[in-house]
Amino acid sequence: MMPEDRKIKGLVVAATKSGSGKTTVTLGLLSALAMRGYTVAPFKVGPDFIDPGHHSMITGGTCRNLDGWMLSKETNLNCFESNSYRADIAVVEGVMGLFDGYDGKSEAGSTAQMAKWLNLPVLLIVDAKSMARSAAALVQGFEGFDPDLKLAGVVFNNIGSSRHLEYLREALESTVKTPCLGGIVNHPDVSIPERHLGLYTQEDHQMSSGTKSSLASLIEENIDVESLIRSLPEVRIPALSEKPESRLNGENVRIGVAKDNAFCFYYADNFDLLEENGADLVFFSPIKDEKLPEDLDGLYMGGGYPELFAKQLSDNRSVLEQIREQSRKGLPVYAECGGFMYLSEALIDTDGRRFPMAGIFPLETRMHTRLKALGYREITLLNDTVIGNQGFKIRGHEFHYSELCSNPDEIKTAYRVSTRAGLKRETEGFQIDRCLGSYIHLHFGSCPEAARKIVDNCRKYRYERTGRQ
Repeated sequence: MMPEDRKIKGLVVAATKSGSGKTTVTLGLLSALAMRGYTVAPFKVGPDFIDPGHHSMITGGTCRNLDGWMLSKETNLNCFESNSYRADIAVVEGVMGLFDGYDGKSEAGSTAQMAKWLNLPVLLIVDAKSMARSAAALVQGFEGFDPDLKLAGVVFNNIGSSRHLEYLREALESTVKTPCLGGIVNHPDVSIPERHLGLYTQEDHQMSSGTKSSLASLIEENIDVESLIRSLPEVRIPALSEKPESRLNGENVRIGVAKDNAFCFYYADNFDLLEENGADLVFFSPIKDEKLPEDLDGLYMGGGYPELFAKQLSDNRSVLEQIREQSRKGLPVYAECGGFMYLSEALIDTDGRRFPMAGIFPLETRMHTRLKALGYREITLLNDTVIGNQGFKIRGHEFHYSELCSNPDEIKTAYRVSTRAGLKRETEGFQIDRCLGSYIHLHFGSCPEAARKIVDNCRKYRYERTGRQ
């Protein structure tokens, strides 16, 4: 029997600016919908690793990243459709302000762009602290800025009282078409603690059933959820096609993936693309495990918070030494940001304490209390690497508080990096043998051939090591 197209409901949760409360509203809405019995497909716009973890924990599904700059429209639509087909409703959390994106000239990378691509209406969150009728002028501007964008409603956050909400509601009724669906008084008891890089991760802050209930109650008691759901139009989701079989002959390769509290920044689609190309992913913890998984053909070290677990990572010498030894024997290794720091000579924390690491790259990294790099990046490979051949272009994002504090000139570099401001002149993409490390988190969906090349290189190494294809 052929699978059929489905119709589901969906919306995008956006805000007028960062810090308006869209993440809290999104988490609360996800909790409320799940407790109502809906199957919810969660998504996050932008290069975020932390919020998707909380989305996944609440819904029981895997939150996917959508991004209008890193990924093509077709790739975003395929991701949305394939991961919402079995859902009743899709909830997409936006990024920054509704119209904020890659630059000030276009909508590239913005929440508004994604909402239009997905044909979903927007629930607009407005921080109404110390505002009354002026809030209506703000909403009026957002309502008229892009006529092609549909607003499902407005929710005011940080209101002072029910009377304050009435002022806001009255102002909207006389000036805009978008309905006010509620208002939320600040509730610190349901907030998730923050640190550098954002909220605490799901690995470090397991959301209790009580917190989920509190989040759901916050939404149900302050927002007209029933009217919101009823107003949402249905969107057609094409029938799922069968996933392509691995395009490579022979048994799958085994790629070890560092996954624990220190290394938790990965795009779910990167994992999917590796598996579709013939990889079995074997997860391990550089903090707790005493040795690497057996019979590995490659290694993937993602980002995260190695600086918070520097002592445990440094003390686990057996795993560090195994990684260094296997890398020297030709094991393909790909490392990003925190994983790259782990493969350096040492990590120096903000107190000046030095923690020896794997020592594959003859350089050291130092943590700072201020942000050192943030923004989208496009890399062009200057030579053949574990992730692709010379000339490959791959897009990603950079966000970190550490920097190199030793001279990398003696290391072969593999990336030419372009940023919004033009060509970035610092060296990036450090390559030793088949080990490639960088501060940049790459999304393989921007260049699917990268996942195939990783698997190709792992297969080549296995043949050299064992004679098996």
